[in-house]
Amino acid sequence: MPKTFFTLPTCKTCQRIEADLNPAAAGAAVRDIKAQAITAEEVDAMHAHSGSYEALFSRRAMKFRSMGLADRNLTEADYRQLIIDEYTFLKRPVLLTDTGVFAGSAKAAVEAARAALEG
Repeated sequence: MPKTFFTLPTCKTCQRIEADLNPAAAGAAVRDIKAQAITAEEVDAMHAHSGSYEALFSRRAMKFRSMGLADRNLTEADYRQLIIDEYTFLKRPVLLTDTGVFAGSAKAAVEAARAALEG
């Protein structure tokens, strides 16, 4: 799978990180997750590197509370299906490479993504 940077162009944090990392210049495909849905295969590839669907899941999504998910005990299968069904549940941005996945806006994740793009 080629390097792919999954982003939401309307998200200010994604915009800032994309401008900082410039994934397209490093040869990564840049994907708008709202315009082109994340596939089950892509989510499974992310999981293969992260070891957990929950690690890829964003609890900050507005739908997390509105759907009552905060009150449920979600399983790994639930996290997987929610990410596939609704793009807002993917912790973003995400860089997926052959050797790893880097999700979210935490400083460590962004620095690891930078290293993966440069390496």
